[in-house]
Amino acid sequence: MNKRVMSLVLMVLAALLIGLLPSVSAQDVFRVAAVAPSATNDLAFSQSMFDALTKIDAEMGDAFEFVFQDGTFVVDDAAVALREWAASGEYDLIIAHGSQYGAIVEELAPEFPETSFAWGTDQNTFGLPNVFAYTAAAGEGGFLNGAMAAMMSKSGIIGVVGPIEVGDAKLYVDGFVAGAAAIRPDVQVQVTYIQSFSDVPLATEAANTFVANGADVLTGTAQMVVGPIAVAKENGIPWFGTQSSQAELSEASGVMFQVYRWDVVLMDMIASIQGGTLGGESYTLTLANGGLQMVMGQHGS
Repeated sequence: MNKRVMSLVLMVLAALLIGLLPSVSAQDVFRVAAVAPSATNDLAFSQSMFDALTKIDAEMGDAFEFVFQDGTFVVDDAAVALREWAASGEYDLIIAHGSQYGAIVEELAPEFPETSFAWGTDQNTFGLPNVFAYTAAAGEGGFLNGAMAAMMSKSGIIGVVGPIEVGDAKLYVDGFVAGAAAIRPDVQVQVTYIQSFSDVPLATEAANTFVANGADVLTGTAQMVVGPIAVAKENGIPWFGTQSSQAELSEASGVMFQVYRWDVVLMDMIASIQGGTLGGESYTLTLANGGLQMVMGQHGS
């Protein structure tokens, strides 16, 4: 058989093989739309959801698509996007990633009963059959971070920069305080809630105040932690984080990070929706179910 004939045979076989391979039709693609309050690279809350959807996209390939609207801190702006997605009928699951969006989901879900909605962090499905709720047992990783922080602190003073005293932020801070006290009852864990998730200058000021008052370990939660991380690096003191890994930014100061793996619960939601259950269930990320993972930084490795 000459080369030309062989090439023709191979082309025919390839064409036949392609015809035999299963293809993904438009109806088989699972489509997700998500809105979040901050940037997809915030090293915190919004990035944790974007990373989860990106992971699912890589695993499911052509059978999955998602759109992500970040930086939508203003609730009214988020409401516009969520309503447009629901009205389009193009999405199997619409995610409102932020506790401030709960009232919108409660309003929209009854209007679009054939569409699934998910929101968090919270456990309230509003009794609606097409609403999923999700949260994180952030106090679990917070406890571990606090325990290790207490062991590392030489001054016995630790600074915690919190955003607003709600949701998984409060759970993390409370868990951290409890973990530190369990190891060293005499440790001073100083907590400041700056009443903002995004005010980096104010978070930086709070971290500098802690250091000035003798703190030699820092932690915090929400997207404003880029400020406190910079303070930790400048002063050469350990940093403990949560929500997403901040190891790259914190460099030598980073010790341990609690990472939210929302893909663990999202995959269960997808399976439920494909099976005909559109909502009515709440999920919690934990260390036991793999939804929470502890990642070491340079300082801790």
